[in-house]
Amino acid sequence: MTLRAQRSWLYSPRGASGAGVCGGLFNGVKLVVETPEETLFTHRGANVTLPCRYHYEPALASQRPVRIKWWKLSENGAPEQDVLVAIGQRHRSFGDFQGRVHLRQGGQREVSLEIRALRLEDSGRYRCEVIDGLEDESSLVQLELRGVVFPYQPPQGRYQLNFHEAQRACEEQDAGLASFEQLFQAWEEGLDWCNAGWLQDASVQYPIMLPRQPCGGLGLAPGVRSYGQRHRLLRRYDAFCFAAALKGRVYYLEHPEKLTLTEARAACRQDGAQIAKVGQLFAAWKFQSLDRCDAGWLADGSVRYPVAHPRPNCGSPESGVRDFGFPDPQSRKYGVYCYCQR
Repeated sequence: MTLRAQRSWLYSPRGASGAGVCGGLFNGVKLVVETPEETLFTHRGANVTLPCRYHYEPALASQRPVRIKWWKLSENGAPEQDVLVAIGQRHRSFGDFQGRVHLRQGGQREVSLEIRALRLEDSGRYRCEVIDGLEDESSLVQLELRGVVFPYQPPQGRYQLNFHEAQRACEEQDAGLASFEQLFQAWEEGLDWCNAGWLQDASVQYPIMLPRQPCGGLGLAPGVRSYGQRHRLLRRYDAFCFAAALKGRVYYLEHPEKLTLTEARAACRQDGAQIAKVGQLFAAWKFQSLDRCDAGWLADGSVRYPVAHPRPNCGSPESGVRDFGFPDPQSRKYGVYCYCQR
């Protein structure tokens, strides 16, 4: 693993002559904080360690008391989050991280952060800070959850969601609004969608692989098209959601007959599970290669089915999740997809 060091500072050891940066650099000691250069990838529900170490150049003969602080950097205007503060053996965690984080000190001057039971919102940039007296030094760790981006429209149809409604719509599907980086990666992997949707930063964009007349015209190159920032309350679009890889499993319930939406919910409960959400179905298709040619109800009242291995009589020739929209909830034409956390 490649480590990076950021913004080292100089101080003179206590009791040494020529104290101060400018007075005697030949007596100075440099503090270096190191974290991985590579982004760390994991999945929701997992445990992860964010590596961080520090050392002095030249090395000190004795250990110095330091204060360690971890925090999560702000995303899209949100406030920074305190995660953990440690002084010696005394540790304190904050907010949603309480009970889920621990300072790992397995080796000399290791101050890595362990996070348990990762949540969707844990993805992002973390800062490891070492404070020695009046001076401090820090470095960043990037943590990303493996996931899949999918476009989402509510039952009311196209372009019905303001920004806040788009956030709620994704959360209801066990997902969150996608970031631009996540949408761009999905485009690189082949996502092609002509309807514009909200992203995390309140921008509105859409990914195009094959330029065509209804999607900005034939003269524009493939790419992620942007409408820029839009008014969060007054403007309405679809949403691009990001669902992280699942800890449980999604399955098509083998049932002797087709079901209404209400019957589908009850059938999953009777099987010890719950009716699957759209984000869960996409994650199972993407990361568990869920492949089924049977249309089934989902929790939002939509009907879909996942195809990991395209074949005749099973929709389009591309891998993906097929969408039947939002049929009459009383219709008995479909099965159901269930989700079990075990």
